[in-house]
Amino acid sequence: MVEIADIFRLHGPESRAPFGDRRLPSHLRALQDIERCRTEMLGGQVYDCETCREHHDSDHSCQHRHCPQCQHEQAQQGLEHPERLLLPVPPCRVSFTRPPELRALARRHPQVVSHSLCRSASAALQELARAPRFIGGSIGMVGVLHTWSRDLRYHPHVHYIVPGGGLTADGRWLPSRHAFLVPVKPLSVLFRAKFRDALQKTDLFPLVDEQVWHKDWVVHCEPVGHGEEAFRYLAPYIFRVAISNNRILTLQEGSVTLQYKESATDEVKICTLPAVEFIRRFLQHVLPARFIKVRYYGLLSPTNRHLLNTARDLLGTGTVEADSTGHHRDRIEPTEAPSIPRCPTCGSPLILVQTLRPKGRSPP
Repeated sequence: MVEIADIFRLHGPESRAPFGDRRLPSHLRALQDIERCRTEMLGGQVYDCETCREHHDSDHSCQHRHCPQCQHEQAQQGLEHPERLLLPVPPCRVSFTRPPELRALARRHPQVVSHSLCRSASAALQELARAPRFIGGSIGMVGVLHTWSRDLRYHPHVHYIVPGGGLTADGRWLPSRHAFLVPVKPLSVLFRAKFRDALQKTDLFPLVDEQVWHKDWVVHCEPVGHGEEAFRYLAPYIFRVAISNNRILTLQEGSVTLQYKESATDEVKICTLPAVEFIRRFLQHVLPARFIKVRYYGLLSPTNRHLLNTARDLLGTGTVEADSTGHHRDRIEPTEAPSIPRCPTCGSPLILVQTLRPKGRSPP
């Protein structure tokens, strides 16, 4: 199987050449880390199996948040006890998208524009949910920013998982209607207004075409099952990168062929790109350093853990508390111990015999 790391190793130098030192440090770091992932450059361990007498090398992974191999493993493991942050009520997925006219601005100023997207979407949803004719209470939400379409074009949008109900000011739990959270048409209007207000506080507002504020903005809302099921649905969204290795079909003669599913028709399509163009499309989805991709608002915000505990008590579930380091933990069960590496041939526990030091990781 062709991996994105293979494409970076073969064609990374070619993709760097036109930019010199003008490429963003975050892009250079992503190129370097993914190229070196699971190679001797990052070091590793050597294990012995006492049962079948085989030696096994385990190279270190880069742990870059945009590396397909590393993030795939994290998605498989899921979040650590994530269902405890959701409430035992049917949740909905709510997606917010900006008009295409704002994409160029978002690509040039991702820190400001993407932050405004996340904050404006959450504020609009919380405000509408507090209206008595919809839910009438404070809701909780966990969301993740995505910047890509399925063929790797730049398409910034944010997904939120929202438990179906809210906590009133006098401490009552009010459930939302079945398979319905809030109406999307007024939500999209409110989202547009809040995004406009947020951008007016920056130097970017004069760069926006006035027609953007008169267009319909796209918001989708749909039910996604219950508690644990919803987080199993959300975990790949949280750890997903722009494209996974299993969608790469071939790497031949300097071109990359990939497959993707058309979102409107669910039809599987094939796309062939020059390797340098593939790398360019991939890197435009690398987020700025320290940008927070996953965000918690309302009842699920760490600052509102007392409100979440009130809601959980009303719904008959355990509470969440903070430990002495300030991190949040749950009273229900302890964290599982790390797994023991096992021989891929016979399944017996492996014995560590040597640790290989990295061969250097130069700054981008």
